[in-house]
Amino acid sequence: MRPWPDESGPVDRPAEQRFGRAPTSSLPDDAAPGLRWLDARLPVISAFRREYVDYPMPHNLNGLWNFGAFVTVTLLVLLLSGIFLAVNYTATVTQAFASVEAIDRQVPSGWLVRSIHMGGVSMYFAALYVHIWRGLYYGSYKAPREVLWLTGMVLLAMTMVAAFAGYVLPWGQMSYWGLTVAAHALGSIPLVGAPLGDWLLGGGSPGDVALHRIYVLHFVMAFATIGIVVLHVLALHVTGSNNPLGVEIRSPRDTIPFHPYYTAKDGVGLALFALAFAVLVFFLPGWLTLPDNYLEANPLSTPADITPEWYFAPFYAILRAGGGLGVPLSAASLAVLFALPWLDGSPVRSARFRPVYRWLLPLAALSFGFLGVAGFHQPAGWWLLLSRVATAYWLLHFLVLLPLLARIEPRPALPESIS
Repeated sequence: MRPWPDESGPVDRPAEQRFGRAPTSSLPDDAAPGLRWLDARLPVISAFRREYVDYPMPHNLNGLWNFGAFVTVTLLVLLLSGIFLAVNYTATVTQAFASVEAIDRQVPSGWLVRSIHMGGVSMYFAALYVHIWRGLYYGSYKAPREVLWLTGMVLLAMTMVAAFAGYVLPWGQMSYWGLTVAAHALGSIPLVGAPLGDWLLGGGSPGDVALHRIYVLHFVMAFATIGIVVLHVLALHVTGSNNPLGVEIRSPRDTIPFHPYYTAKDGVGLALFALAFAVLVFFLPGWLTLPDNYLEANPLSTPADITPEWYFAPFYAILRAGGGLGVPLSAASLAVLFALPWLDGSPVRSARFRPVYRWLLPLAALSFGFLGVAGFHQPAGWWLLLSRVATAYWLLHFLVLLPLLARIEPRPALPESIS
């Protein structure tokens, strides 16, 4: 170890570097003295200003970029309302349904908080799906943004697990039988499926142990998503935001500061989003959950048709259409999104400059929509055929067509810069 220099030896570093230097702040001189004092010792204010005020953004972002803010705000609403619900909920088979009824009927404003929580899940997935499809259209998954895309996909998977766990907690008819279907689906996975299903249920059928584990899983996954959101935002600020043209920033002329331009733009979008949220909560409460889930779980009475919430319907349709291969196909339908940065080898990002991809991507969106509709119908007749055709195209699109397009699709000249 190198000895610390004394008075007799050479001093190769200034005293203020060896013994500490006077703290300074990077805030403007006209900032409040108290803020400058705090920032000099804990530079969180200047870091926030650098990343969320002065941060350069492409000046051509359209309204589809607002949905990232919608997802973040809705997640915070879900966490806050979920904490309120948790302190009034009892995670036992005999008391779960009654505690939810008490929240709706006895706890002051409990009905409102629960409606906000249930409506928030639908609004969250609606915004998240639009956010993902925007990334698909404009190529936001391509280099150098692979980590940004992967953290987004992890966020999707985690929130799907958290949403399913929350779907089970009211312990209504659909909650109970949905958990039963999920446990049986896990059991069909070779080697690890049966132990996972037994661990989840805590026995042969859903009971107190299963409900308690689902309750813990719901909370753990919900709060873990905060960490993934932080990683997602960090990855975004490292690589910078993509834009509708899909070309990188070349000069300061291509950018504008995040504040006040995009804060105002996001603010207007959030106001409209909140208006749609309010309409859903106050005027369309029947859309928030299935009618059978207002009945207490009865293991002796199977519903005529076990249907999921709308945001799970496409994957549920794949599960039922695949028969014995339903679980692997459902997993593959999500896994192809994780592998997308390496499946699509085209150097062109935006679909604006990809004439073939621009027509194929809507077909993938239609297949996803058809799967969502088929998920609410019995897997028989035309609905079963539709599910299988849509599943086949979904996987074909990502596993075959995208790699092929990278080789045969014409590549028009791209703009040299955003400006």
